[in-house]
Amino acid sequence: MYSADLADKAVERDINFHGYADDIQLYVHCRPEEIAATTPKLEGCITDMDSWMSANRLKLNMDKTELLWAGTRYNTSMLNDSGTSLQLNNVTVNASQHVRVLGVHLSSDLSLDKHVSSVSATCFYHLRQLRGIRRSPDADSATTLVHAFVTSRVDYCDAILAAALKTTTDRLQRVLNAAARVVSDTMKFDQGLSRLMHQELHWLDIPERVNYKLGVLTHAPVSARQGVSVPIKLLHSRQSSRYTAAFYALLHVIS
Repeated sequence: MYSADLADKAVERDINFHGYADDIQLYVHCRPEEIAATTPKLEGCITDMDSWMSANRLKLNMDKTELLWAGTRYNTSMLNDSGTSLQLNNVTVNASQHVRVLGVHLSSDLSLDKHVSSVSATCFYHLRQLRGIRRSPDADSATTLVHAFVTSRVDYCDAILAAALKTTTDRLQRVLNAAARVVSDTMKFDQGLSRLMHQELHWLDIPERVNYKLGVLTHAPVSARQGVSVPIKLLHSRQSSRYTAAFYALLHVIS
């Protein structure tokens, strides 16, 4: 609550605000021709927040501030040097291609390739370590270790994978397949992987895990608002082939 007044500074500049205990996120929407006018608005908002923090014996860490312009690949490729960076006091904040927010990698083209690559690399690293000691723990202990180091990472914020391309979800599916092999202490080309995952381990595939997460997130507020138990109905969305010619600017500020 000590930084609650910062939201007022963002509202005064007509900028969306999201605050955590030790960092701030600012969001603004604009069209390509409005970038030049949007950049000074962001700079002014950060300057106001910096002045407020200095007056309240707090410090805004400019060196860790990140800027991301998000849009279609065509629009982001047309960005020139003007308006793509911020001047904050004596610090220049250049636009990044990727930023990490709450453990999720966001890309300027809003693709999930960077995030999926990071999750897959981390999970396969832990699976290689667990494979080396697999003969020591029993099946229950191996399952616990896999859940702690692998599947928990796969399931973290997996709702963002809704309506993702199959090529994207297949990369995480390979992680689950390898995790099931470690739990069962079987090799890559052993038969019976589908039976192992679905009948013995009772694991869902990646698309079903995403749908389950969406169903849980949707069911809780709906049932609470209606006061009765309602069945979960999964809604399948379809990606549109058309995109709006607009940018979203995400400014990640560390306080």
